[in-house]
Amino acid sequence: MDKSLIIRAFGKFFAGLAVVGLLLFLPAGTLRFWNGWLLMALLFVPMLIAGILLMFRDPELLKKRLNAKEDEREQKIVVVLSGVMFLAAFAVAGLNFRFSWLVLPPWAVWIAAAVFLAAYAMYGEVLRENTFLSRTVEIQAQQAVIDTGLYGVIRHPMYSATVLLFLSMGIVLGSPISFAILLFYIPIIVLRIKNEEAVLLQGLEGYDAYCKKVTYRLLPFVW
Repeated sequence: MDKSLIIRAFGKFFAGLAVVGLLLFLPAGTLRFWNGWLLMALLFVPMLIAGILLMFRDPELLKKRLNAKEDEREQKIVVVLSGVMFLAAFAVAGLNFRFSWLVLPPWAVWIAAAVFLAAYAMYGEVLRENTFLSRTVEIQAQQAVIDTGLYGVIRHPMYSATVLLFLSMGIVLGSPISFAILLFYIPIIVLRIKNEEAVLLQGLEGYDAYCKKVTYRLLPFVW
């Protein structure tokens, strides 16, 4: 067992837990923001389980998932825009709860929670199918095109899962305003996909043929 990997993984996990907690509960002005606790449970409990499983079953994939440093200029822009988007969405959700601006009913929150978990399951399936799934846009040694399972339906099932995850977050938090902010993830992820495909077409053998075979990127019959 790689002790440095364990320390790094748990360090990032608890740092993320602390940052999200501060972004949610400080603007809310209270720890009684139940939507915030629900989101943190939905987000971090499966993340912890998945991280532990990867630690034992596929530590190399875990290392790739922990590496978030982008080399491509376009991807650095995507990272910055995504960070600003999440900061705004979480802070607004806390303020929305604090001042009761536009509060969604509990039934909508629980439906969104179910969508969130379904998207998390899809994300887990993508991790199982693709061991080359780095968080950064790059061509890895001995990387091959994956064209089975979800990759036989759409080219970027991981991004499809994240779209569902992120859009459902605003509803889980009970804030229509946060949901509207998180809609900006769609043009952000389109920018990331276009740059990623340009890199893959240039450096990954067989990717051009794969694009001709699987024509949809995010959503079948749409794009």
